[in-house]
Amino acid sequence: MSRPVIGIIGNQHQINDQYQVQAVGTMNITAIVEVCDAIPMMLPADPAMIGVADAIQVCDGFVFPGARPNVHPEEYGHAETEAHGTFDRARDALALPLIRECVARGVPVLGLCRGFQEMAVAFGSTLHPEIRDIPGRLNHRMPPDGTMEEKFALRHWVTLTPDGPFARLFGAPEVLTNTLHGQGIEDPGSRVIVDGRAPDGTAEAIYIEGAPGFAMGVQWHPEYKAGEDMVSRALFEAFGRAAAGLRRAA
Repeated sequence: MSRPVIGIIGNQHQINDQYQVQAVGTMNITAIVEVCDAIPMMLPADPAMIGVADAIQVCDGFVFPGARPNVHPEEYGHAETEAHGTFDRARDALALPLIRECVARGVPVLGLCRGFQEMAVAFGSTLHPEIRDIPGRLNHRMPPDGTMEEKFALRHWVTLTPDGPFARLFGAPEVLTNTLHGQGIEDPGSRVIVDGRAPDGTAEAIYIEGAPGFAMGVQWHPEYKAGEDMVSRALFEAFGRAAAGLRRAA
């Protein structure tokens, strides 16, 4: 039996202010290869290039990684403001229906940072454009300066729901994570279960209620040194097992 194929949603970038590319962070690829024991496949974040049905036909699971552009607020019924930052409407147009279809079919999905927010929005959640502006909230954004180690350092605890899926997965009531995001869930959709929160109440771990397959998302970046961090390893291993199980069942 061959290894499962994991689709990673790409991001649009511009090289030298001219050349358009689609790219995926090496950290995500490494986590899939080394921890999931799977074959990574980058998918262009544009439904004009690949459709939902085609993507599901060739992949056994999907990672929706972080990105600088945010989900456009029109996707959750809010007006666009300067605080919402930049957008990638093509990624919105692929990722949101792909997440919904995967959940309906039991295809494993793992959302990371923006991907966490995509999962939330796909199932009816709204987002706040700048969590740090809410009274009593922490600044969850990536430190503007420092080394990669300093930017991705573990910075706060996430308290998990007792006996919830994340607590069972990690074998602990709370976990220490990094934090590199500006936006966050404002009001969760009816099927979006917040299963872990930061000390300030910010949603950090979610799953989709009633999903027949793996459908979990985290607001942090577990792909950073995923093979070395016990929490990250547990998350990617579980996702990899789910994708392998789907492949065996096909």
